[in-house]
Amino acid sequence: QVELVESGGGLVQTGGSLNLSCTVTGLTLNSYTMAWFRQASGKEREFVADHRWIAVGLYYQDYLDSVEDRFTISRDNNKNEVYLQMNNLKPEDTAVYYCAARQSFSRTHEARKYDYWGQGTQVTVSS
Repeated sequence: QVELVESGGGLVQTGGSLNLSCTVTGLTLNSYTMAWFRQASGKEREFVADHRWIAVGLYYQDYLDSVEDRFTISRDNNKNEVYLQMNNLKPEDTAVYYCAARQSFSRTHEARKYDYWGQGTQVTVSS
């Protein structure tokens, strides 16, 4: 059974940092594209970042334009974990953040194309 469990969310002031983690069980992480999405209250779920295998030992990261200079996605295949380091947080980053997995390395930002999801972790940035 595949399970994704996010952690690391919380309340932070504008300009602060958080590091989200996603612990994955039931699948081999290095065979999957991993991504973070977020969903603010009353809004649709949106792509934040992904981490895709390109070649042996080589991965590509893609980001939502508004977070590209502030967020960093990474993975540890040995630990079966994915991370999202978020710096210089802004009130508009407030949302529930979800970890997702997809067994394809093609580029997409569409949530519906992801196969597995975590339950989400709340990130709240106060002004």
